[in-house]
Amino acid sequence: MGFYDDEEYGGYGTRKKPKQNKLGFFFSGLIGSIIGGLIVAVASPFLHNNDNPNQEDAIVESTEKNNDGSFVQNVSVKVNTDITKAVDKASDAVVGIINIQGGNFWTQAQEAGTGSGVIYKKQGDSAYIVTNHHVVENANRLEVMMPDGSKIEAELLGSDIWTDLAVLRVNGQNVKTVAEFGNSDTLKLGEPVIAIGNPLGLEFAGSITQGIISGLERTVPLDFNNDGVPDWNAEVLQTDAAINPGNSGGALVNISGQVVGINSMKIAQEQVEGIGFSIPINTAIPIIEDLEKSGEVKRPYMGVSLEDLDEVPNYHQEQTLRLPNNVTSGLVIADIAASGPAAKAGLKKMDVIVKLDNQKINTIIELRKYLFQKKRIGDHMKVGFYRNGKYEERTIILTKEAR
Repeated sequence: MGFYDDEEYGGYGTRKKPKQNKLGFFFSGLIGSIIGGLIVAVASPFLHNNDNPNQEDAIVESTEKNNDGSFVQNVSVKVNTDITKAVDKASDAVVGIINIQGGNFWTQAQEAGTGSGVIYKKQGDSAYIVTNHHVVENANRLEVMMPDGSKIEAELLGSDIWTDLAVLRVNGQNVKTVAEFGNSDTLKLGEPVIAIGNPLGLEFAGSITQGIISGLERTVPLDFNNDGVPDWNAEVLQTDAAINPGNSGGALVNISGQVVGINSMKIAQEQVEGIGFSIPINTAIPIIEDLEKSGEVKRPYMGVSLEDLDEVPNYHQEQTLRLPNNVTSGLVIADIAASGPAAKAGLKKMDVIVKLDNQKINTIIELRKYLFQKKRIGDHMKVGFYRNGKYEERTIILTKEAR
């Protein structure tokens, strides 16, 4: 009890005993009940719905009789919010992906890793699942763990390292839920989202985490060959919904239960918290369609191996390539395919590419972005380059890479 210093409480919390008045007690109790009832009636909407105006609570009461004849009242609250509705709509479309590698006549194949996937389509007896390329990479065999815990074999239809996406096909006989794709182009900063997946393996399958869209059109450099030089810049959504190893390939869902992203990676540093990334579904859809239909993403091909001019020592820039002093960036053709588009157009080893269709190109990433996003197989592309210190141009016809 707090310390009070007045006559009513007799000082320091010891209250004096007043004279009893039964009639007074009756009226004060009656008034107290009425006021208490009004307070509860007025306050209850705020207590239940302050955080989420779309929340619908149902109070369920039941009364049980004890062995001693007394009664016990049980009260439970059934909560139904936009978040629970979104989870109910999408969660059964998220599955586990098991990557099995190795195995020969002498040894048994082993589980190399697990991830998540999203069932996005059911057609005939087949169901189709999108996941990450790095979830299925180097797999000898793939299994899918369904929402009911059963495991079935999966066929890899195609995989793409540049977008980190892959498509699987499974027997769709027992598939009951298919994800609905939303529109990632209309997402707003601060919009609530939910990540669904299997963090740290199948033991925590179907885990739900909630957050917001923390950033749009983020760029994350990726180094595929581990040489310390970025090979690609992934364009992703940023979210603070918890994404952990095993969540890869799972769904990022909006408040309507629509998939707006495929969870892909996070920044895993000790001083960093709550920075995860997801592939926007609008970026993923054309890749998914290509992988499903042809097993690959059809991109235009130049037929050259390139090296950033920044990696060439100044001596060779001046003496070997004979570049003018004002040329400080570009791409050196380190090797060229004999029958490729660039060779057919007359380009050669040691040429230094500086422009594509009059757009200045400084790095390999810029060239790949322009080639993969702006051009198609069969397109003509003008290439500006330096040879022996002189600027020249050639027009090449882009083709599909021969495999």
